[in-house]
Amino acid sequence: QVQLVESGGGLVQAGGSLRLSCTASGRTYSNDAMGWFRQAPGRDREFVAAISWDGGSTYYADFVKGRFTISRDNAKTTVYLQMNSLKPEDTAVYYCALDFNGLGSISRYEYNQWGQGTRVTVSS
Repeated sequence: QVQLVESGGGLVQAGGSLRLSCTASGRTYSNDAMGWFRQAPGRDREFVAAISWDGGSTYYADFVKGRFTISRDNAKTTVYLQMNSLKPEDTAVYYCALDFNGLGSISRYEYNQWGQGTRVTVSS
């Protein structure tokens, strides 16, 4: 059974940084694309970033370009989201997701497995 476990969320002041991690188990993770999404209270889940199976392609939502970086370590079956220059509007629960396709997608409907989420709160 595939499992995704996120960690690294917390409370940070505006302008600060956090690094989220998501570790996969139960599948040959190295063939899968990975993505990060977020959901703020009262809002739909939205795309944040994605990375292809080999790390060769990355995709970002416009509102995080230049601030967030997605990366992966296939040996550790882990994907990371480095978040810098955080803003109060980045406050949300962040979810990682697995895309069996391997190429990466901005659409949440392309993802096959989701983690439970990790909460990020940015204070002003």
